Amino acid sequence: MPPQTQGILLMIGACSIWGLSPIYYKLLLHVPPLELLAHRTFWSLIVFAGLLAVQGRLRELRGAVGRPRAALITAIAALMITANWFLFILSVQIGQVRETSLGYYTFPLVAVLLGVVVLRERLSTLQWVAVGLATLAVAQLTWGLGAAPWIALVLATTFGIYGIVKKRLSVGPVVSVTGEVLLLAPFALGWLAVLELQDKAIFGDDLYTSGLLVFSGLLTALPLVLFSAAAQRVNMTTLGVLQYLNPTLQFLCAVVIFKEPLTPFHLIAFGLIWAALAIYSVAGFAQDRARRRSVMTSSAEPPL
Repeated sequence: MPPQTQGILLMIGACSIWGLSPIYYKLLLHVPPLELLAHRTFWSLIVFAGLLAVQGRLRELRGAVGRPRAALITAIAALMITANWFLFILSVQIGQVRETSLGYYTFPLVAVLLGVVVLRERLSTLQWVAVGLATLAVAQLTWGLGAAPWIALVLATTFGIYGIVKKRLSVGPVVSVTGEVLLLAPFALGWLAVLELQDKAIFGDDLYTSGLLVFSGLLTALPLVLFSAAAQRVNMTTLGVLQYLNPTLQFLCAVVIFKEPLTPFHLIAFGLIWAALAIYSVAGFAQDRARRRSVMTSSAEPPL
């Protein structure tokens, strides 16, 4: 099987797990969000650290937490991802998977804006059109519902900041996430200890719930490993398009499985976002094609 095909299948696997994960969290509605977040953090550390240990790569953690600057960057990334995880868990529990879908659809466009503001990147005309459509979608949804879609906006923004912060680290995604959950683990264990002392902990009450909580570590780790493997086999433009499978599956979970209502304002917002993403993807492919053409042209030029 060609590497490109392998990468596409690996990315589909990663996004399918992410996109269908609301079904898993619906099974744990009886677990308070903070306790569920603490278990996700702890068991993720077990899985990630175990994976690095098997690969003989634990020493690479020094690149994420071994120096003050790297540790600070990792800590900021940890704060962003834990906020993102918590809000996602809470959204599923309060029946707002529709909003999480909107948030992850919006994320690429928020990331583009953050790139302009933070990294001084320049956008093409098509990219500005895409950002404008996304802004219009949020504005009309805010006007129609009388409140901004805060869940979607915070999810997109925290994940966007998370991505920018991670660019400052020289280690790979698995090592960096291991460093993040390593820094978060003391807080997670502290909260679980408090719950145990107050006799409020859910873990241990029944085998079914305890097993699902332990499984949260694998559910967090597996798609990231698949994504990392996919990123080595396909270009970033293809990855960017394939990642829309994640919010699409979340959208289907919300509407088809959980029967969350869709107002006309939601339908307009999703329509505008989908149009924006289509334009954004076309712009990305055009840039990628121009980049490859430039490389081919320069390589074909005879040496001076």
